Amino acid sequence: MAIRAWVRWLGGSYLAAIIGFLYLPILVMMAMAFNRSPLYQVPIVFDTIWFERLAGNEKLLGAAFNSVILAVANTIVATTLGTMTALGFARYRFRGRTVLQLLLFPPITIPWLIIGIAMLILFFWAGIGRGRHAVLLGHVALSLPYVIVVVGARLQSFGVALEEAAATLGATPWQVFWRVTAPLVAPGMVAAALFAFAVSFDQFVISYFLGAPGLNTLPVEIYAAIRKGFTPEINAVSTLIIVVSMGLMLLVARFYRFTGER
Repeated sequence: MAIRAWVRWLGGSYLAAIIGFLYLPILVMMAMAFNRSPLYQVPIVFDTIWFERLAGNEKLLGAAFNSVILAVANTIVATTLGTMTALGFARYRFRGRTVLQLLLFPPITIPWLIIGIAMLILFFWAGIGRGRHAVLLGHVALSLPYVIVVVGARLQSFGVALEEAAATLGATPWQVFWRVTAPLVAPGMVAAALFAFAVSFDQFVISYFLGAPGLNTLPVEIYAAIRKGFTPEINAVSTLIIVVSMGLMLLVARFYRFTGER
């Protein structure tokens, strides 16, 4: 019993250390966003001066707006195309299907730096060039594997019995999809959409390589600001992003359990 209690204590301590290592820097950054001192002096003097200055920082706000617009557009396109592709993989058998499924994983494992360089060369060779359209294409290409894998796993969880039953009762293919398949796969689509949004919003390499001059996303603008001199306004905008993203996750978790129940 003593050994078991000791092992349990070590396991709990190890887990607490990992969680602390992951979340402590974030908590420190959020605390410094409310610190009056720009030099991170302690003890912390509570103030909202950096949020007030952020409200007048057109560069950061404009970059954040660009990131949100790109992430939303990427989420819509990648989720739509990825769901269609996952449905094709799950419900149809064709030559080369296994090879195509295996090819989904290398883009996830290959460093984004290599993918960014390859896309930059390809886009100039194909005449696409740089700009908002190129950044969107790059983000969609990076997000698609995540969407296909997540939605595909959801499709595999409930099989085709319900769809076949609906078709037997006279439902058309569109009715089968909208009334049977779509409600069942909705939790997977929501999870995939969150993945796609996060991949796009957080993407630095593709946005840096493919973005035209003057088109800055938030990660690129933060990188440029750090090179010129760090400002606590970055802490403020990061804190807002964390609060919004955590609130969104809690809201989604409130309505979807991601186990098929709602």
